Amino acid sequence: MKNRVQESFEELKAFCESQEFKGYDPYDGLTSRFFRTLPVINKNNLARLIWIQSFKRSPVNLRPLVGISKDYNPKALGLFLSGYVLLYKLDQRNDYLDRINFFIEKIQALSSAGYCGKCWGYNFDWESRAFFLPKYTPTIVVSAYVANALLDAFEIISDDRLLSAARSTCDFILKDLNRIYDENGNFIFSYSKLDKSPVYNASLLGSRLLARVYSLTGEDFLLKEAGKSVVYVCNAQRSDGSWSYGNLPFHQWTDNFHTGFNLECISDFIEYSGDLTFNVFLQKGFTYYINTFFTPEGVAKYYNNSTYPIDIHAPAQFIITLSKLGKFHDNLQLVNSVLDYTITHMQSPKGFFYYQINKYFTSKIPYMRWSQAWMFYALCRYLSETRDNKNAGILNKHIYQKR
Repeated sequence: MKNRVQESFEELKAFCESQEFKGYDPYDGLTSRFFRTLPVINKNNLARLIWIQSFKRSPVNLRPLVGISKDYNPKALGLFLSGYVLLYKLDQRNDYLDRINFFIEKIQALSSAGYCGKCWGYNFDWESRAFFLPKYTPTIVVSAYVANALLDAFEIISDDRLLSAARSTCDFILKDLNRIYDENGNFIFSYSKLDKSPVYNASLLGSRLLARVYSLTGEDFLLKEAGKSVVYVCNAQRSDGSWSYGNLPFHQWTDNFHTGFNLECISDFIEYSGDLTFNVFLQKGFTYYINTFFTPEGVAKYYNNSTYPIDIHAPAQFIITLSKLGKFHDNLQLVNSVLDYTITHMQSPKGFFYYQINKYFTSKIPYMRWSQAWMFYALCRYLSETRDNKNAGILNKHIYQKR
């Protein structure tokens, strides 16, 4: 299976490089030059939401017809950066290092100004049911992934400017974002400065970054604030080990990859903090995750109660989650089944991965952030985990020294 994964990865890598890592996004509809010319409608929240969802749900890529261009996405750049760091750890090639420096430069150039710390947002206006975010409005999700990638790069090139940038992102999280408190003083971070949406995985991504920076700088208050938000999310875990997406009325679904995000972040928080009290939540959540979202045939289900749509995010996050939790080799047979299904049914002969398999059709649009960047990073982790027996589990055994 490893040879097949290697071949799949090389095809994906060649495609991404041929596109210069630019691409479309499921949510980029509002960048349409045509839509921006429509008076009144382009200012209406419902019209914007319908427009975005139409492009997201269509199996046909209409973007070239309405003036939507391929572009760099900061989150995608962060995922590619983390992937190339893993490749460099496997083989210290100069071309990998060149790519790493390329992503660092692009990431730094795309940071959003006017906030308390380094931060990043999506390269498009985004209308959702909960809020509207103008282009490049920084969010906790994008900022945390980018800063985390900079810390990955810091591990191999030891440039203190990377640590400084990630430390600065902690200021954005702590000073710019809103907080939603419980009765005990624990809290959840908002998605952005412009909203108060309590989304569990988003807040955990910020908490994970605070804890990782603490492990490098020794600033106790970073860990203290991170811990309060982790407690909030763990207290929201249901008795069966699951989480809803958030605690708003229309956020009550439970899905595959957001559960994986929660588990990954809690696992990393335990590693960086040394606080084992959260293990009970982690193990309960993992048991639910592994027993709920994957079939023996290798299908990664989207929801806890529905298979479709089969979304590329789910198998990608599965590999990452198992690697981060140190459970990759214990579940290698299922990993290989999931990857075999994904490569067979969701990878184009051109190398890129499809977006979704729905019940009646497949969306084959080659989204760069949602599909390619995630699978690139996931396959890098797979190759790292399976390099040889001596290195089994090595990715989750770093010792972080306080500076």
